[in-house]
Amino acid sequence: MPETSGQNGIIVIDKPAGMTSARVVSIVKKTLRVKKVGHTGTLDPFAEGVLICCVNQATRLAGFLLHGPKKYIAELKLGEETDTQDLTGTVISTAEPDNFSQQTIQEVFKSFEGPLEQMPPVYSALKHKGVPLYKLARSGNPVQKPPRRVEIYSINILDIALPLIRFEVSCSAGTYIRTLGADIGKTLGCGGHLNRLKRTASSGFVLDQAVSLSSLEKLATSERLPEKIISMADTLPDMPTCRADGQLVEKIRQGQMITTRDLVGNGGIEGTRISGPNIKVVDQTGDLVAILNYQKHDRRLNYCCVFLK
Repeated sequence: MPETSGQNGIIVIDKPAGMTSARVVSIVKKTLRVKKVGHTGTLDPFAEGVLICCVNQATRLAGFLLHGPKKYIAELKLGEETDTQDLTGTVISTAEPDNFSQQTIQEVFKSFEGPLEQMPPVYSALKHKGVPLYKLARSGNPVQKPPRRVEIYSINILDIALPLIRFEVSCSAGTYIRTLGADIGKTLGCGGHLNRLKRTASSGFVLDQAVSLSSLEKLATSERLPEKIISMADTLPDMPTCRADGQLVEKIRQGQMITTRDLVGNGGIEGTRISGPNIKVVDQTGDLVAILNYQKHDRRLNYCCVFLK
């Protein structure tokens, strides 16, 4: 297999059910034979779908991708609550699901759209004093973290075959779909847990762009891997871009102070036209040079990260 340690970018993996996100990262790192790989948002072991993996220098972009919107397709089973809020847990209560009308179900689901306070599950990868909550819960010392603000942008029912309901949800980062499903079950009065969960989009990257782990190995051995690696410059498509000339690139790589005046004539971005706090700078060949943070009060740009050739 060819050595790919110099490759930088992201690859979208279609994570299989029954595997931890950390295990997927380990397999990607070994398959690609690279020094660094990191993901941009954990998927529960029982879940499947889009897992963005950052390769080598692109691991420094993970923080910009962690907070992007997500989209999922899930299956909720009514009538059974579990301690993990999914099918892997122990059933802690049961109730016979009433013969709910479609209208009642629709109204309850739609009531969860918009901003809401969500209690993180005690079985989660969040940490308490450096220890993952799921480890504390399994040892009989569950810790409940305080509620946090999340947002459900849209939620649509795809199929109802009681006690099962399939639905699609678009939401902010940090939303627990397990908890959403459990809360819907409680609101209906019968409880519920997630039977299946598939992430179909994350930070603008979708399932159609993803490769399975088995396909990844074939791509690596056939030398077709570059077809699936998304360049660092294309990783943040919604971020304003400045195409810098050689002089500005050199100035950035020397760590000199940058102001919006430096960008005039280098892509045409001026301080008054910056729509977000960050700007990505690419060189004349389109390679990512740096990400800068715009300070509006003094029209200065601070360095978030600078990338070497």
